[in-house]
Amino acid sequence: MGEIFRDADYLSLPVPDGRKKGDPVRIGGLNGVLATNRTPDTQPAFTDTTGQVTPGGNPAGHASVWLKGGHEFTVAFAVASVGLPIYIVPASNTLSASDASGANPLYGHALTTKGAPSGPLTVRLTN
Repeated sequence: MGEIFRDADYLSLPVPDGRKKGDPVRIGGLNGVLATNRTPDTQPAFTDTTGQVTPGGNPAGHASVWLKGGHEFTVAFAVASVGLPIYIVPASNTLSASDASGANPLYGHALTTKGAPSGPLTVRLTN
């Protein structure tokens, strides 16, 4: 067996229904950000200019997912300092400042600060 993906930082992965481009997601133990919307379970085929019919994009139920980097999310909680841990709520794939007594896994670390009203927060993914 040989190498399949050189860096494996941007992959097509199965994601929960209803996920859209820009959403945070946790797939098993992987933290990511959707680079594309989730492909519907019934995906139309793509017909190119020559009439060739091929499936296009991600397989049904998958999305392109970034597994590293710093990404901006809109969150409603305050973050007082850079470097604070940010957690993901597994049931909803939403971000939180709380680990909920260990129920919410670490998602990444804040690269910016913000007050309590809803607004942007840049988070560096942890994988």
